[in-house]
Amino acid sequence: MQMTPTFSAATRACALAQLAQFIPHAGSAYAEHRNLHRPGHPHVSQLSPYLRSRLLTEAEVIRAARDAHGDSADTFVAEVLWRAYWKGWLEMRPQIWRETQAGVAASLARLDRDRPLAHTFEAACTGQTGIDGFDHWARDLTATGYLHNHQRMCFASIWIYTLHLPWQLGADFFLRHLLDGDPAANTLSWRWVAGLHTPGKQYLAQAEVITTLSDGRHWPKGLAQRVFPVAAPPSPVPGPCPQGGLWNRTLPTALLLHEDDLSPDWLLQVGLRPLSTAFLLAPDARSPRPVSPLIKEFLRRAVTDCSRRLAADLSTLHGPVQGPGAVDALVAWARQSGAAQIVTPFAPVGPVASLLASLDTRLAAENIRLVRAMRPYDAALWPHATQGFFRFHQTARALVQQGLV
Repeated sequence: MQMTPTFSAATRACALAQLAQFIPHAGSAYAEHRNLHRPGHPHVSQLSPYLRSRLLTEAEVIRAARDAHGDSADTFVAEVLWRAYWKGWLEMRPQIWRETQAGVAASLARLDRDRPLAHTFEAACTGQTGIDGFDHWARDLTATGYLHNHQRMCFASIWIYTLHLPWQLGADFFLRHLLDGDPAANTLSWRWVAGLHTPGKQYLAQAEVITTLSDGRHWPKGLAQRVFPVAAPPSPVPGPCPQGGLWNRTLPTALLLHEDDLSPDWLLQVGLRPLSTAFLLAPDARSPRPVSPLIKEFLRRAVTDCSRRLAADLSTLHGPVQGPGAVDALVAWARQSGAAQIVTPFAPVGPVASLLASLDTRLAAENIRLVRAMRPYDAALWPHATQGFFRFHQTARALVQQGLV
């Protein structure tokens, strides 16, 4: 029996091989079977951990799917586009991320005061609730760093409506275990299940659906039969979408890569020749609680792959830098490199972006520019994530069909 993947090979070559294996199934077969809960999940791409760190890019995946299937790949392409939608939506409402982090801290403090809640929380995280399906998914997630998308929806629904646990703790649990966990997709997906992203639209897991989609392997009992309102401030009005900076080609320049984007090819192709290249990782900043060693090992391997694959273009290498002293270490590296500017791929809202904001302030005191360069794909799509996905998808699909992303 094919088992859930482990993603031990965090390399671009492995990502491309996985893409090639999936592409024949990216058309009508994906649209028909993508929600099935089957061992090994052969009906979905399993590319998300590679996309998370951009060992493989969304544009590459969309292009491959459309080249093979044309418009028949629309369902799969739409799933890929959700990533840009979530990121753009959060970029224009960054306070949602700050509120969520505050909610995690408040909920963890509540566990110290509420022993029954703490017991339920621990049972949910370790897969010992007695709920068939849910417990399997919890154990599978912590063992592999992966969970099928529809299972994630069902898990979040059971967490909120059956177990009555704070959704922020569920989002935090995912973020510290998912190899593909990123602040935008993870936070906003949990908010969607809780009815906070689209007011009045909540997701209720149904036992018969889980049983059907799992071919009868799971028969959950005692699931909630109705949803209830989840308290939260209303979603804020979107602010302006950020724009990437422009780097000065005449200045001595160093390159800073980070866990949100480990494919600098697009910068090298337009003439960037760095004096030195550093790597920034921030897995421990994802959560106040311990982050899975699987995430840390995946990122370490991904950095190693990038370093080896592009060594000839990256000049001297530094890092990966991580931990509490990361900003100090990067300032020292920037000074020693002799660079007047540091170019880095634009980091979306989350731990890396927060570190870059601190680094920007410190570098400015050294008279060194930090330039956050935005990929054309992100620049084209993020500004359209002002409302719901349907409207975003209309525009994004047209851009895809025109070959503009």
